[in-house]
Amino acid sequence: MSYQFYAPTRVLFGAGSLGKLHEQKLPGKKALLVVSNGKSAAANGSLAKTQEELSKAGCEFVLFNKINANPVKSVVEEGARAARENGCDFVVALGGGSVMDAAKNIAMLAAQPSDDLWDYAWGETGKGLPLVNTPLPWIAITTSAGTGSEVDQAGVITNPDTNEKIGVGGYDSMFAVLAIADPELTRSVPPKFTAYQGFDALFHSLEGYISNAHNLMSDMVERTAIEKIGKYLARAVRDGNDMEAREAVLFANTMSGYSMVVGACTSEHSMEHAMSAYHPELPHGAGLIMISREYFKFWIDRHVCDERFVDMARFLGKTDAEKPEDFLTALTELQNACGVADLKMSDYGIRKDEFLTMAKNARATMGALFACDPGETTDEEIAGIYERSYR
Repeated sequence: MSYQFYAPTRVLFGAGSLGKLHEQKLPGKKALLVVSNGKSAAANGSLAKTQEELSKAGCEFVLFNKINANPVKSVVEEGARAARENGCDFVVALGGGSVMDAAKNIAMLAAQPSDDLWDYAWGETGKGLPLVNTPLPWIAITTSAGTGSEVDQAGVITNPDTNEKIGVGGYDSMFAVLAIADPELTRSVPPKFTAYQGFDALFHSLEGYISNAHNLMSDMVERTAIEKIGKYLARAVRDGNDMEAREAVLFANTMSGYSMVVGACTSEHSMEHAMSAYHPELPHGAGLIMISREYFKFWIDRHVCDERFVDMARFLGKTDAEKPEDFLTALTELQNACGVADLKMSDYGIRKDEFLTMAKNARATMGALFACDPGETTDEEIAGIYERSYR
């Protein structure tokens, strides 16, 4: 039950935390302010507030507003060039997981001699070169409750040319120096995406709890995350202004980020990354929901960790759980309560003849998560999970 837990990010958590940014010791004088290519940050006022806070702190900033829902290699490379060309000495991410994942890789790449992000990526085609220089420091301001990216040290990036969607980075020098988790910033997230993001956070901890990397510390943060999401996610989906629910789900999100720092996800995340690598319009959380019941049923049927599934059912609120199958009941009830139990792969153009290709892609690009599974699998078995999940 040994573990290593290194989490150097200073976290400001709670309503109104963004208003305290100017009071912090910032890591530079000129920021590349990274936001999405949408309009939400401007519409909900978080962009103007962040700019105001940076100005109060005496920092200049350059806006980079090109990050899409599944951030791609070329845009990260463009962001790194923008940071260099504008003389930025730190990066600020304002947005959800995609923005934070992109920003931490922009900060990493901006300090390296190569302009090619895949020189520092692993996966099937990355060169896996060591970093030459320390990444630029970066600050995370999360506006969603899903990925926990504000407290971990890797970012998921898609290379459309090779159909790879993988975690890039993972170095201790890539942790944010400061993270702001302000539940007020999640108030405007629409119900559907509140659900998708909340389930993403949930699956980080559910996967971590059954992984072979679990330990005393990971069990603690995962249990907390699962309990909070089980109790509060449906409330946050029903009423975005329910700040008690928003706060609890955001806290669970950060705990699930720590789950990945001290533990690990399993192949469910690899499987979804393959799905959205080939179908980038598929939201990550939605893809995870689509395969989740058959994925966990696969492990329940193999009886690899029955007691842990009973634990998780109870964490989700099914206090009378006695058998591992009770977990599937609890998971399905939560998905029904959030209105996401009937998502269809076919609605995103996914075809049955892609399943073996996606299974092989998942293992080739993110095989490290398969190594954390509670048992071994074949590509055909992974394809079978896709097949049984298909609608």
